[in-house]
Amino acid sequence: MDNNLGLSHFWQQADSVSHSVAYLLLILSIVSWYYILGKAWLSWRVRRQSQQTLSHFWAASSMPDALRQIQTSDADGLFSDLAQASAQAAQLSQSSAPSLNTQIDPSELITRSLRQAINRNAARLESGQTLLASVGSTAPFIGLFGTVWGIYHALLSIAGSGQIMIDKVAGPVGEALIMTAAGLAVAIPAVLAYNAFTRVNRLILADLDGFAHDLHAYYTTGQQLSRPLRPAHEGADSPAKIGA
Repeated sequence: MDNNLGLSHFWQQADSVSHSVAYLLLILSIVSWYYILGKAWLSWRVRRQSQQTLSHFWAASSMPDALRQIQTSDADGLFSDLAQASAQAAQLSQSSAPSLNTQIDPSELITRSLRQAINRNAARLESGQTLLASVGSTAPFIGLFGTVWGIYHALLSIAGSGQIMIDKVAGPVGEALIMTAAGLAVAIPAVLAYNAFTRVNRLILADLDGFAHDLHAYYTTGQQLSRPLRPAHEGADSPAKIGA
């Protein structure tokens, strides 16, 4: 058997279709790893700073001080977005200017603002996950297509040479299987990352929902809730239930 068989030999013998499949898998891998690393850094930073950020927020002497504090400590702006949205809604509810906003019950106005803020943050946290899911589900089939095409191309070359022997068939077929392995190498990290980010996002959104509930209670009753944050799926009567 020819000892020169391998990646370089397969690449030299492959046609434009096989090259295109390989380039496509390379692009999918680069893009997916870009989102994996970026979202991993964002998720780690948010989870690391969330409790400290909320602790400093509620320890402030007044709400204006708390808003300034959270803008400084919340580098990613997830929790500060909720704080600013609720403060603006509370201020708007006290405005004397005629508008639809001033005709809404203050509690409902604050709830609506918090819901919109959480929806914005949820969209930010989930950005890129559709791409990861798409890469994880399609990359194996793209690699399989490259394998089938490579085997077809190799068998045509063997048949044209007139030398159909096992050592002449095993090498090209084995080289073509590299495309299947490449597709799996692209898909597996994307699938694992998608599942991990789904869980982390659920935890972060639960913290955001709990913070929204406490902000709503502060502006409607004038006091912060003393209970700890709870996940969004607990308490169906939560006024800040956003449906994250």
